[in-house]
Amino acid sequence: MSARRATEPYAATPRPTGMRKQKITNIAATTAVTTVTAVALFTLAACGTESGSGSGSGGSVQSDLPLTDVHWSVDSLTVDGKKTAAPAGASVEIGADGRASARTGCNTIGADVTVDGDTITVGDKQSTLIGCPEQLQAFEKALGGAFAGELKATVEGVEGGSAEDRRLTLTTADGDTITLTSAPPVPLAGTEWTVNALTDGATATSLPQGTDGKAHFTFGKDGSVEGNLGCNSFRGTAKVSEAAQGATEGAGEKVATITFGRLSATRKLCPGPEMALERQVQKVLEGKVTYELHHRSLTLKQADGQGLDAVAAASGK
Repeated sequence: MSARRATEPYAATPRPTGMRKQKITNIAATTAVTTVTAVALFTLAACGTESGSGSGSGGSVQSDLPLTDVHWSVDSLTVDGKKTAAPAGASVEIGADGRASARTGCNTIGADVTVDGDTITVGDKQSTLIGCPEQLQAFEKALGGAFAGELKATVEGVEGGSAEDRRLTLTTADGDTITLTSAPPVPLAGTEWTVNALTDGATATSLPQGTDGKAHFTFGKDGSVEGNLGCNSFRGTAKVSEAAQGATEGAGEKVATITFGRLSATRKLCPGPEMALERQVQKVLEGKVTYELHHRSLTLKQADGQGLDAVAAASGK
C-alpha cells in the first residue's frame, strides 16, 4: 500500500522549505501502511524574548531554560499512565527563531510556540503526511494528542552523564509526559548505523515485518565496513570521499560518496522477510553511493535512486 506525501491544510502557513517530496510503499511481507495525521511540535528558546522568522510566523520566547541549539532525542511518551518507547530516530531540534523541526521516524514536522518561563503553548504547525507502519502511526497519534494546549517544561542533568547531558520533560495539564534527552552529533566512522527504511527515488519503503533492528553496519577508520545485512553477517571495504572524511554534520548536512568493495558474508538461510531485507540492503552497499549525514541520521543512495536510511542509537535510550 502507498500514500503520497501531502501538506496539512494550514492555508496561512506555507510548507517548510528543504523537505523532499515522498510517497511510501510496502514490499512483500511488510507491515500495513496507513496515512496518519500530523503531529504538533514546538519551539523553545533560551534567555530573552524573540520572534521567529522561519517558515512559519514564529512564536515568542521568554525563558531561561537551556533548550536551544540542542538535538533532543525523544525517549518515551506516557499517556494515561501507559509508557511507550519512542521509535528509533525520533528527535526534535529546537531553534532560537521561534521555530522547531522534528523527525519522528516517519513524518517531518514544524511548529510555532509561545514560551513564557517554563510554560509552552503550542501554536501553528505544518507537517508532511505520509503513510506509516501501524505501530509508528499509533505513536505519532498519541504524540499529537500530548502536544496540545499548555505544556510545562523541566530540564535536569542525566545521572552519570557529562555536564552537557540533559533530560527534558514536557508535561500536559492531564499529567501525560514526553521525555527527551540531549544527543550529540556522531561521526560516520565508529558509529553503528541501524537501517530503519529503504528508499527508491522519492519513495520511502517500510522494512519487512519483524525485521526492525536486524540490518546494521559500522564503518571503521581503517576503511573497513562490517555488520549484518538483515540475516547474514558481512565484512568488506568502504572508501569515503576525501572531502567528507571526519565530518560530523556539526555545521550542517554533508553530502559526499562512499565506494564499497566486494563484501564477504556468511551464507545461512533465514525467514522470508529477513532475506527480503538482506537482498535490498546488499544492493545498496555495492560500488559508489552518495551519502548524507545529518546529526544522528544517515542516508545512502545509489545512482539509480535505490537507497536506505539509517539511524544511530540515541544517548540515554
